[in-house]
Amino acid sequence: MRSADEMMPVVALGQQGDLAVDRHILELQGISKRFPGVVALDALSFGIREGEIHAIVGENGAGKSTLVKILAGDQPVDSGVILFRGMPLRLLSPRDAMDRGINTIHQELHLAPHLSAAENIFLGRFPLTSAHLVDRRRLVSDSRRLLQQLGVDFDVARPVSSLRIAHRQIIEIARALVLQSKVLILDEPSAVLGRHDLQILFGVLRRLKAGGTTILYISHRLEEIFDLADRVTVLRDGSHVGTRDVGELNTDSLVEMMVGRPLAQLFPQRVHEPGELALEVRGLSRRGALQNVSLQVRRKEIVGLVGKVGSGRTEVARAIFGADTIESGEIRVFGRSVTITSPRDAVRQGIGLVPEDRKGEGLLLKRSVLENVTLANLWRFVRKGLLNLQAEAGAVRDFQEQLVIRTPGLRQLVKYLSGGNQQKIVLAKWLNSRCDILIFDEPTRGIDVRAKVEIYNLMERLVREGKAILMISSEVSEILGMADRIIVMRRGSVAGELSRQEAGASWSTVETLMEDDQTSNEPAR
Repeated sequence: MRSADEMMPVVALGQQGDLAVDRHILELQGISKRFPGVVALDALSFGIREGEIHAIVGENGAGKSTLVKILAGDQPVDSGVILFRGMPLRLLSPRDAMDRGINTIHQELHLAPHLSAAENIFLGRFPLTSAHLVDRRRLVSDSRRLLQQLGVDFDVARPVSSLRIAHRQIIEIARALVLQSKVLILDEPSAVLGRHDLQILFGVLRRLKAGGTTILYISHRLEEIFDLADRVTVLRDGSHVGTRDVGELNTDSLVEMMVGRPLAQLFPQRVHEPGELALEVRGLSRRGALQNVSLQVRRKEIVGLVGKVGSGRTEVARAIFGADTIESGEIRVFGRSVTITSPRDAVRQGIGLVPEDRKGEGLLLKRSVLENVTLANLWRFVRKGLLNLQAEAGAVRDFQEQLVIRTPGLRQLVKYLSGGNQQKIVLAKWLNSRCDILIFDEPTRGIDVRAKVEIYNLMERLVREGKAILMISSEVSEILGMADRIIVMRRGSVAGELSRQEAGASWSTVETLMEDDQTSNEPAR
């Protein structure tokens, strides 16, 4: 361990000095990376200015993850040169990157959950007393000072496992400052954050930028790019499409750079008349979560459910699906009152849930495409007590073609597929179970624009065929582009209902209905 005097960094936030606005701290010249049968990066060339927030966007397979791994020292380049402040940079390991002041915060946070926030911030660099023991008092005081400089305040003595996700990410950022980072790379940091926590993170990043730290920000959410970044680089199929000032772009032009199609083509045309009543919820209640929630969803209809974090959106979905118990209320399916006490009951009633956490709750990542698709209704392929493997494979192959699931084969492990393809596999599972009522919780979270278009088109096809869809989403454009009706949740209750036309004419009305929501400070589950 280093001594206390060697350890504490000088973090001069808000004092950027006389950095030239066009000085490149990192410059990529002809960077290429190949894997068997795949060109991940093809002669990539662009520069990142010192002290800017620089966004990297592109579809799945565009090369973003490979680029992050190269800059983090996890992958070597096959050809090309990386310049760091004008000098060639060779990164053979993550330690090389950190020694040069390049630190990466991955989507999966690397923290010791049983240790305190302070211990995680200074892990491996604890301040020591003259007797070479950990100076606990200084550990806490230095951690508090560092968080104050970042503009946040929470109890640094609490175990990391008890903190909300946003605070865990800030701990990673604070640790990078202890390592005196000059370039901070954030890979999809918003994938697990609600809107409130995201603004906390953005505040921290803006303070870092003001202090001269360079931020490289990777995200699928385009609205974040316009809210946060100074410039944006677009990748497509491993190539550099362009680097532009954010002020020169709008959502339409950025999407077109990414996918080669206008935003107007992002959502399908919705012209169906709703059919018979498929799902009805009457007075659904559970102490501390839901209060007298009532809603209806018809065939050939998509009903959007919106609200802030902690409003009860996901709790409604879990209650309908039997994942959480209810204390009172009634669920009716096609006019019949049904009892649902488990997901098995829900599936028997023709209800499927595409969860927000598809990796943790929707898939078996270490199992194959075939096994995941047939998981919920394997009995469909049993003949005389034996599993008909040929019939099972044939059915899954049909779903693969219908949903355009891109996979090397049906035996491919799901964990190796992109987020969009994983989402299609969850959907295929419920279609195989012949569900007529589908609940989508954040259906396009963490997937790229092209995959979003495919998911939207699949949802449109399903309602055209007579399915009923309840969709939970935090994306304003997604709600307005897909939902026929919009139900607003606040504090576990229904605060109001609007048509798509009413919400489109005045989204501020929706936001007003969502206001006064007590956003949860509880740690993420």
